[in-house]
Amino acid sequence: MKRNSWIRKQGWVGYVFILPNMLGILAFFILPALYSFFMMFTDYQFANPNWTFTGLDNIQRLFGDDQFYASIKYTIIFLMSVPVSLAIAFLVALVLNRSVYLKGLLRGMFFLPYISSGVAVAFVWMLLFQPSQGPINEVLRFIGIVSPPGWFADSSSAMYAIDVVQIWFMLGYNMIIYLAALQEISTEQLEAARIDGAGKVTITWRIVWPLVSPTTFMLLITGLIMTVKSFSLIQAITGGGPSGSTTILSLFVYKTAFSYYEMGYASTISWFLFAVILVITIIQWVGQKRWVHY
Repeated sequence: MKRNSWIRKQGWVGYVFILPNMLGILAFFILPALYSFFMMFTDYQFANPNWTFTGLDNIQRLFGDDQFYASIKYTIIFLMSVPVSLAIAFLVALVLNRSVYLKGLLRGMFFLPYISSGVAVAFVWMLLFQPSQGPINEVLRFIGIVSPPGWFADSSSAMYAIDVVQIWFMLGYNMIIYLAALQEISTEQLEAARIDGAGKVTITWRIVWPLVSPTTFMLLITGLIMTVKSFSLIQAITGGGPSGSTTILSLFVYKTAFSYYEMGYASTISWFLFAVILVITIIQWVGQKRWVHY
């Protein structure tokens, strides 16, 4: 009883330790979010400190803005990189889970891009996809393609080139998580399936894939959220161009706020982006009980 009483009396020490973190969350997340929600109903601009309350005007403007719908389109194209990266990562993890020569080195090589600077990654791929003298287009010309794509410099191909970079960037992280999940699978189950005459494809599809479905679902949801929030990679490579063809929602918020200085309208877009992420999170919460198989 005395010990429990002492613990209760010293409970305030724990609050002291978490106080700096709580103050940081309050100052840099909660208060700015509340202020942004308030600005959503104003016409506040950096260049004009005299703002007025506009009610739902920003929301009406949002759903009548062609650039907003274009940014949704480009965001959806960008999100296509997530399932593709997961599929490739799963196949790579299957290979590396077996006895492969230099397995540790290969794991490190695949994971290296994920821990690299986004700006460094952008610079490397800008060189690779350089239209006139880049190595990728040089190879395409060598095999007979006279007019290869302009990649980042062409509005018709820029977003798909960004997808390639994102797939490569996320591949190592997804592969490592899949590899950890594969190593948790009981070898007895796999051996029993082999004894019953199941082939490698059947074992992978009927046994391995369902057993890693929790991992797949987690990677899918977190990948979608990270991709929706992605900013630095596209900003460093194209800045949203050419002709706005890579302006996803996060860049649309940035440009509206810091290029056009329309903070009220930018707040409206950012809250829409928050709603998208919230919906994805709810889908995760509901779907993990329905679509995950053990």
